[in-house]
Amino acid sequence: MQTNKNLLWLAPGNTLVSPGNDLATKWTIIPINILHPPRRRRSSLPPVRVGIIDLTRFEVELYRYLEAWVGHLQPTQWIGLLDAKPEQTGALAEIVTDFCADYHTEPYDQLRLDYALGHLWGMAELQVRRNGGGQNPFKHRTLEGASPAIRRTRELLRRYAHTLDPVLITGESGTGKNAAARFLHDQSEVRQGPFITVNCAALPPTLTQSELFGHEKGAFTHALTARAGRVEQADGGSLVFRDIDELHPEQQSALLRFLQEGQVERLGSHRPRKVQVRVIATSSRPLEKLVNTGEFRSDMYYRLGSLQVQLPPLRDRLEDLPLLAEAILASSGSPVNQRGKRLGEEALRSLLLHYWPGNLRELENRLRRAMVLGEGDTISPGDLGLAGPETASASLPHLSLARFRARAEREAITHCLNLSNHNVSAAARLLQISRLSLYRLMEKHGTKPALTASNPHSFKRKRGLS
Repeated sequence: MQTNKNLLWLAPGNTLVSPGNDLATKWTIIPINILHPPRRRRSSLPPVRVGIIDLTRFEVELYRYLEAWVGHLQPTQWIGLLDAKPEQTGALAEIVTDFCADYHTEPYDQLRLDYALGHLWGMAELQVRRNGGGQNPFKHRTLEGASPAIRRTRELLRRYAHTLDPVLITGESGTGKNAAARFLHDQSEVRQGPFITVNCAALPPTLTQSELFGHEKGAFTHALTARAGRVEQADGGSLVFRDIDELHPEQQSALLRFLQEGQVERLGSHRPRKVQVRVIATSSRPLEKLVNTGEFRSDMYYRLGSLQVQLPPLRDRLEDLPLLAEAILASSGSPVNQRGKRLGEEALRSLLLHYWPGNLRELENRLRRAMVLGEGDTISPGDLGLAGPETASASLPHLSLARFRARAEREAITHCLNLSNHNVSAAARLLQISRLSLYRLMEKHGTKPALTASNPHSFKRKRGLS
C-alpha cells in the first residue's frame, strides 16, 4: 500500500480547517501553529515538500510569525488558502506573492487543489534530487548565466561565503538582491540554519525593539507571552536586512548596538543573550551617498560595508537574457504556461533592445503577462507589451542615455500603475521596490496615481509617509 505524502498546514492556532475531506485520505497532514516558535518543532518534523498556508483566519499583524516559519522550512513549496472576501484577498495579496506558488479561494475546487499539490510536490522532489534541497522558482535562478558580469558576481559571493562577516548587497531594483542573499546563505557554513528576512521598509520605528530583539511576557500591554525577535530566530543562520537604506536613524542606532556587541536584550529583560548570525544587508541606493547626506549613519555603514557586492543590471548582462527567459518559461512557479509557449525570434530581439529599468522583475512580469494574454504558442513582441525590433531600434539613436533611461523609467512606472489599477502598493511590488521609492520616482517624473476604488487617496499620501 502506498504511503501518503506529508503535507504541512500552517495556521494561527490549533484548529485545522480542511477544504475537503478527500485531502486527509491522500496526504498525511501535519498541522503547525505559527504562534509557537519554529525552533521548538523543526527538528522533529518529517521530510516535507509542500505545505498549505491557511489564510482564512489570518491577520496581517501575524506576518512576522509566518515569515519565521517559512524561513525555517525551506525549501517547502506553499499554496495559500483564502476566503472569498475581497477585502481579505487584497490585504493578504503580499503574503501570497512573497511565499506561495499558487493560491485558492472559497469555494475550493478539490480537484484543482489536489492537482496543484501533486504538481508542486513533484517539482520540489525533482529539484531536491537535482541539487540537494534548493528551490526551483525563477527568483532562485537569477544568478545563472555566462556573462562576465554575473560570473564575477557569483565568484565574489562564493568568496564571501567562507566568512561570517556582514555582507552588503547593492544593485538597482529588480536585479535579484534577495536571491543573491539566499545564494550566499546556501554556500556558507550556516546553510543548515534558519534564513530570516527583515523588511526594513515595513518595520515601524515604534516596534523596532520588539520586532528585532523580542520581548518578555508583560513587557507592554499586549505582551501576553514572551517572544523571540527576528535576530534570535536567526541564531545559527542568516539574517537579511532587506532595503536597509529605508531604516530611520533611530532604528539604525538600535541595530548598530547588536552589530557591535553580537547580543540582544529583549524588552522587559535585563539579561543579554549571545546570538551568532550571518548578517546580510541589501540596498537599492548607494549607502555612501546616504552617509554624505546624513540619511545613513557612517558607523553603521562601516560595520556593514567591509564586504560588498553590486549586482549588475540586466542591460549589462544581455547575453544571459535568452537563458533567463527560458528559465522563467520553464519555471515551476509558472503554472500559467500550461501550453508550453515559446519565445519567438522577434520577441527575443525586442527583449534584447529593451532598456530594462525594472531588470529581472520586469522581465519576469512581461513574460508571465505574455503567457496569460498571448494568442497562439509563440510569444510575440506585442504579447510582451514591447515594440517590434525594427520600431524599437529605429528610436534608439535619437535618445541620449540619460533621456532613454528617464523615458524607460517613466514607462515602467506608468505600465505597472495601469496593471495594478493605480494601486501604488501593488505597483511597487511589481517593480520590486518599496512604496516610498516608488513615490520618489513618481514625484521625479511628475506621475500621479489616478483616484480609483482601490486607491481612494491622492498623491498627497506621500507627505505623511516620508
